[in-house]
Amino acid sequence: MEQKRVVITGIGTINPLGHNAEEYFAALEAGVCGVQTITSFDTSKNKTKFGAQVKNYNPEDYFDRKEARKLDLFTQYAIISADEAVADAGLEESGVNKDRVGVIWGSGIGGINTTFSEIMAHSEGDGTPRFTPFLVLKMLPNMAAGHISLKHGFRGPGLCTASACASSTHAIISAVDQIRLGRADVVVTGGSESAVSFIGLGAFNAMMALSTRNDSPETASRPYDKNRDGFVMGEGGAALVVEEYEHAVARGAKIYAEIVGCGTSCDAHHVTAPDPEGAGAKLAMENALKEGDIKPEEIDYINTHGTSTPLGDLAELKGIMSVFGDHAYELNISATKSMTGHLLGGAGAVEMLAALLAVTKGVIPPTINVEELDPAIDPKLNLTLDKAQYREVRYALSNTFGFGGQNSTIIIKKL
Repeated sequence: MEQKRVVITGIGTINPLGHNAEEYFAALEAGVCGVQTITSFDTSKNKTKFGAQVKNYNPEDYFDRKEARKLDLFTQYAIISADEAVADAGLEESGVNKDRVGVIWGSGIGGINTTFSEIMAHSEGDGTPRFTPFLVLKMLPNMAAGHISLKHGFRGPGLCTASACASSTHAIISAVDQIRLGRADVVVTGGSESAVSFIGLGAFNAMMALSTRNDSPETASRPYDKNRDGFVMGEGGAALVVEEYEHAVARGAKIYAEIVGCGTSCDAHHVTAPDPEGAGAKLAMENALKEGDIKPEEIDYINTHGTSTPLGDLAELKGIMSVFGDHAYELNISATKSMTGHLLGGAGAVEMLAALLAVTKGVIPPTINVEELDPAIDPKLNLTLDKAQYREVRYALSNTFGFGGQNSTIIIKKL
């Protein structure tokens, strides 16, 4: 069966580097670090005292006070990102059939902060179960998709994907599938997360997953550095409007790029540690290349999962070497989590926008904070260290991997 072509016609984001796509792209190109010491809550008892938070965020800039009280922060970030993407794509004024517009959103954790705050408030009471009537609606991960569809009247396929840090990439892949199968003409997709909190830091510290470089938070997210000691938690969201190609052309939509290959896999190795040889990452990339009928040597840029963990960074690079062979030395590779931190379930969508920057503008965002390259890494690889590089990018590949060994890869093509 000949597959329908799927293109990107709208984008939006709010993340540690900016409140919209334009701000985000400028910060990426400049190599800005979004990590800083946390002052929004008491971290005195946390091992890690920093994170990549959305800066200068005031919910009342986007929602009235009554509405904001009903929405967990991860849902607020989702709505803000989606609103920008919908406007960018011109969906509202184009008269699209809203029965054929879906919303598929990813979040690994959902309303963790609401859940925690309500439990803490209950523990200080007399034992009577007094909870906000909005608790369930604020904690459910699927409510981000629900609120986006409600706001815009989109009645097409609607669902939530939850695969830990791969959640939003799986959401985008699911959106592409819905269009290819003819179930929708347009899907608003992406992901969001807001876990930079007392419980979020505490839980990941208990797993020994987070960096504890409290004396220099701005250099803590350091993929590929010899002295990396864990990831830095970030927050925010990103949205893409994906659309069937002929439908986009017919309504005169602006087209950023085409999604040409999607690949998924499972490590079947360990719930948190990657396969040490990158076998799962390799399979996901191979599946994406095969689906798009793309030769490895056609890829120009890879936005890696690159979390700044000792095991994960090496495993992914081994997978890349296995797939691309000598062409790996011709690629640009970068880990933009060095700037944004790790947005967990929102990471894949935010990093898809970074890959889009490379394809549309020829800007390869850098990997920052590498002071001493891990000696286990081949120094001939171009990891785009310190500063952005500039080149034509025909095909860009973005990897996202989640706890549970769930891997996802998307390839986009310049049009």
